[in-house]
Amino acid sequence: MLKDEQIAWAIHQMEADIGPVGPSLDSRTPFQYLVSVILSAQATDVSVNKVTPILFDRYPEPKDLMIADVTEVEQIIKSVGLFHNKAKNIIKTARIVHEDLHDIVPTDRKGIMALPGAGRKTANVVLSDVFEQNTFAVDTHVSAISKRLHFVSQSATPLQVETKIVGALKPEELHQAHHTMIEYGRKYSMKLAPDKEVCQLIIDCDKLNEENESGL
Repeated sequence: MLKDEQIAWAIHQMEADIGPVGPSLDSRTPFQYLVSVILSAQATDVSVNKVTPILFDRYPEPKDLMIADVTEVEQIIKSVGLFHNKAKNIIKTARIVHEDLHDIVPTDRKGIMALPGAGRKTANVVLSDVFEQNTFAVDTHVSAISKRLHFVSQSATPLQVETKIVGALKPEELHQAHHTMIEYGRKYSMKLAPDKEVCQLIIDCDKLNEENESGL
């Protein structure tokens, strides 16, 4: 596997290739962003951005969404994967945020993860994008890149990927790195088939990994 300094170098190479990128989910408030991230699980940001303008126009605040009819919410978000469970979760989350948290989205990982439908990835995304905390979220793109470029083993869990990258980068680099790796994953295939790859960074990281394994 790559060493921490090599991982940092690889991520900086991605940034040079991709250029500045940031959050791609549309929202106007921390609560709306939280809902958007919950909806984005196993779905594309593009698909989420198609439904949230309708959802937030009808239910802009937690007090509005908490009393929504679940069938109506499902009808709005039905083009997004797992919409049955997501509709129930965002309504329950809206109720908790309004009634228990006085319309304030938690600013800590534990608090966000206590909300229905919000796991560690959701918490890290919200903390980074909304509250500018130095957290790092691992989605499918980040995981695939980390494994293909030998940052971690093929069996690594999302938490292990997160821990490895957090250890390799400076805290202030984590926000940009997350969005860069997502965009890089969209641009390049990360399948384990070197002969089909067109990305020079994959070739370079394969070489670094071979050197590390051989002790060179």
